[in-house]
Amino acid sequence: MRRFGPVWTRRIALGALLFAALASVMLGVRSYRTFQLLQSAYAVGLPDASTIRPWMTLRYVADAYRVPLPALRGRLGAPEDAAPDATLKSLAEDADTALLAYVQRVQRAVAEAAPPQAAPPAAASPSGLSATSEALVSALLVYGYPALALTLLLGAVGLPLPSGLSMILAGALAAQGRMSWLAASALAVLASMLGDLAGYAIGRAAGGPLLDRHGRWLGLTPARRARVDRLFDRWGALGVFLSRSLVSFLSSAVNLVAGASRYRLGKFVAFGLPGRVAWTSAYLGLGYTVSGGLEPAADFLRSLTGLLVALAAAAAAGVILVRGSAPARR
Repeated sequence: MRRFGPVWTRRIALGALLFAALASVMLGVRSYRTFQLLQSAYAVGLPDASTIRPWMTLRYVADAYRVPLPALRGRLGAPEDAAPDATLKSLAEDADTALLAYVQRVQRAVAEAAPPQAAPPAAASPSGLSATSEALVSALLVYGYPALALTLLLGAVGLPLPSGLSMILAGALAAQGRMSWLAASALAVLASMLGDLAGYAIGRAAGGPLLDRHGRWLGLTPARRARVDRLFDRWGALGVFLSRSLVSFLSSAVNLVAGASRYRLGKFVAFGLPGRVAWTSAYLGLGYTVSGGLEPAADFLRSLTGLLVALAAAAAAGVILVRGSAPARR
């Protein structure tokens, strides 16, 4: 099998980096627009309206949301002779209105004209939760931000706490206006990074032999240690980012191993912080969207997952470029 030389390897990596960067921008914009539509749908009191998209026609919106077509036309200020099969995009162009603003106008019109919905039944406690998990979830409902911060910090250190579930619940509370999205996300990133640094410090102080004997108390089982070693061997610094995003269940183990192996603290933070931002966005966004229904959640998560994959590909291509160009600088 023919192998590419260093020059071609760098060219391919550069092309992959540019492609992944472009995909990241596009998917990032799409995720942000989806989130804006979610926010505006909650603002008008109809979370299901977050699924309205520019390709939909007047007839489709009227049928899907059980709104009389004449009432929808009137609330939108559309001409009476507007074709039922006219798309929202074409109507926005005719009205000389930005597309996002017009879709949000449609959301308000649907919320005002749609028939009242029955209140959903009270949610039961998830049967899969342990007593500890239920207690922490209850603490989050009662104490809010301090309980969220403590759960994420201790979970990052390695204690078996429901960090992901806490973030999902925080997202749902943000959707209900009981938490600030910005405050919850900033606090989550800060608490998680402090927990990562605490785990790193524990690993550095304990060293490899002590972790091998007692690491299981912090979740570093032999099986996880083997997975972490494979992650570092294959991805290097990118493994720190991946362990906070796509394989977040390994994050606490990576913290301990990185500290014990005297991994560079600056590189650990540089790759860990973006990973924590991605993890926080994913779980908080999941809670925000699931509280409004599965369809908007799936739409948001598709865009967000694509963004995370594109960012990981861009980071991998960047690592290959840096490694490939290192000998040329000597």
